[in-house]
Amino acid sequence: MHLLIPAAGMGKRMGSDRNKLLITLLGKPLLAWTLIAAENAASISWIGIIGQPEDRSDLENILSNIFISKPVQFIQGGSTRQESVYNGLQGLPDAAERVLIHDGARCLATPDLLDRCAAILATCPGLIAAVTVKDTIKVVDNTGIVVDTPDRSNLWAAQTPQGFEVKLLKACHDKGRDLGWEVTDDAALFEKCSLPVTIVPGEETNLKITTPVDLAIAEFILKSRE
Repeated sequence: MHLLIPAAGMGKRMGSDRNKLLITLLGKPLLAWTLIAAENAASISWIGIIGQPEDRSDLENILSNIFISKPVQFIQGGSTRQESVYNGLQGLPDAAERVLIHDGARCLATPDLLDRCAAILATCPGLIAAVTVKDTIKVVDNTGIVVDTPDRSNLWAAQTPQGFEVKLLKACHDKGRDLGWEVTDDAALFEKCSLPVTIVPGEETNLKITTPVDLAIAEFILKSRE
């Protein structure tokens, strides 16, 4: 299984003016924890890190300080996550038939989650890790008034990894570029192309590190695992 890791995001909500994946968590950059999980996932055979040129030396320094036995390739990111993943798909080896895409900021994902997604991707064209929604969700209009309360039993919070057949996802990205679609994850492109996306139960601890509060929670989770 080939793995793409978008790693080009800035840490504005973290109060940082640099790539948030360079922020340390228990002595290691966030990206290092993501890479360690990928190294320990038996299904992953190749890793592509999608980043910006100005971060390349820092990203290479992270790789030099952890043990990664699998091939790792640096791929230049774009101005949006969607554009970065598009670039990542072009950087895959020609032999790649299926790919997992996992946000570098979800550094608490376990090797088991990566392996489960890889196994299920052999049986379907596309999937996402996700967890059921526990809160009651409100739909609000532009004046701040609640207009609807959707049935919580039908709601899932999307995570990564997300996995797809490479040819299909490339075609969806090409169509999205032609029609000017702007999406926040690759599953949305699949949906717009009327392709099925399977849910794989994710992990409650698979947080996306976005704010200082997330960082504190992540530290607690990692210490609990130890």
